[in-house]
Amino acid sequence: MAAVWQQVLAVDARYNAYRTSNFPQFRTQYIRRRSQLLRENAKGGFDPLLRHQYLRLRSLLLGLRYGPLSEQSSFRAHSNSIRSSRTTLDRMEDFEDDLRAQGPRGHRRSVSRGSYQLQAQLNRVVYEEKSPGSLVPTSAAEASRAMAGDTTLSENYAFAGMYHIFDQHVDEAVPKVQFANDDRNRLACCSLDGTVSLFQLVPTPPCVLRVLRGHSRGITDFAWSLSNDVIVTTSLDATMRIWATEDGKCIREIPDPDISELLCCVFQPMNNNLTVVGNSKQNVHVMNISTGKKVKGGSSKLTGRVLALSFDAPGRILWAGDDRGSIFSFLFDMATGKLTKAKRLVVNEGSSITSISARSWISREARDPSLLVNACVNKLLLYRVVDNEGALQLKRTFEIHQSSNPVRSIFCPLMSFRQGACVVTGSEDMCVYFFDVERASRAMVNKLQGHSAAVLDVSFNCDESLLASSDARGMVIVWRREQK
Repeated sequence: MAAVWQQVLAVDARYNAYRTSNFPQFRTQYIRRRSQLLRENAKGGFDPLLRHQYLRLRSLLLGLRYGPLSEQSSFRAHSNSIRSSRTTLDRMEDFEDDLRAQGPRGHRRSVSRGSYQLQAQLNRVVYEEKSPGSLVPTSAAEASRAMAGDTTLSENYAFAGMYHIFDQHVDEAVPKVQFANDDRNRLACCSLDGTVSLFQLVPTPPCVLRVLRGHSRGITDFAWSLSNDVIVTTSLDATMRIWATEDGKCIREIPDPDISELLCCVFQPMNNNLTVVGNSKQNVHVMNISTGKKVKGGSSKLTGRVLALSFDAPGRILWAGDDRGSIFSFLFDMATGKLTKAKRLVVNEGSSITSISARSWISREARDPSLLVNACVNKLLLYRVVDNEGALQLKRTFEIHQSSNPVRSIFCPLMSFRQGACVVTGSEDMCVYFFDVERASRAMVNKLQGHSAAVLDVSFNCDESLLASSDARGMVIVWRREQK
């Protein structure tokens, strides 16, 4: 039943940015309350036909109210294309919803999913008023820490060791590794040997599901569609390809408009018919993968080779980084696909920007929209997004080894009431680093060793039980989190 209410909730989540756009706290409360009600209703079961009718009707009503957000959410499917909101609706929701069921003095009503062992702690929760109608726990909220398992970040991101090692790409770098969206067990990686490998990690032993072959040169980047039915790849052979993950067949080959090496790609979050690519001729292009054509007005030029791309969650701002050390922000027109250049930040002149990752909230304690950036300056950089045009302000830096390799990093996908929030990055010293972004000093909370070359990319599965990392010699290691 969980999958049913996640689908229903995701329909609302797609339109949530349009609800009271000036009051993000209200939008968050709405989604959480909607999630709670759907979970309660799911206990009674759903008729499959009724569910599909409801989803269609709900989408129609929201579309009439707020306007259509996109065509199909992915190239081949619509009904399964909506990604659930697991980033912000994780296992801590039950606790937060229960707290809202309390009276103004903190007296607890009857809550069906509550833990009686936490009764005394729940009555001692301290709140901090953030804005009218919005309450969040302070650092003194003992109950929230208990619901999070009463563990530190270091304990939460402790790993028992290597779950599996894939070595079929040995001697050719694997620049990108990524779990499928909202999936625990499907993993993919691309290699400079010109192939993409799809893995299944459970049931054991892990295996290679299929290998995607067709590019004549190395693959630089790839992206899963939201429904995981399609993968887009970019290659040094100056083409992008659209692949069906079910059978591994190439649906379409699209040449770069500039006949140039393609270096990075990203799906438009609200319309997976559109993919943005960056090339070695310093251009960014919005491509329609259904037609194979460049979108009119969807191109712009940077100061160097385009190495990294990232959208914000609503898909309204695109950031692009180049090998001259600049990050550009673009406003994306949802109706036409047109790009409008907005801001430029020079991180360090001549230092390549190799990774950009956007996050609306780092944690429930740090609610600023943020950008995580890898640049060849031997630091991992965390920026605060300060306006609606994507302007950036440096918030924190973390020491890593990166002077020349295309190293990438990620935000940890789950949020909780646990103090602090983690990011994970590769490094040229062959290690994987975990940093608490809320610590001003001694921010490193974990370090994984096992690679024999520079670690280029890292990826968590949806529940953070597995972490994958890839390196410059083609090794992919899947790490298992220690079970408490």
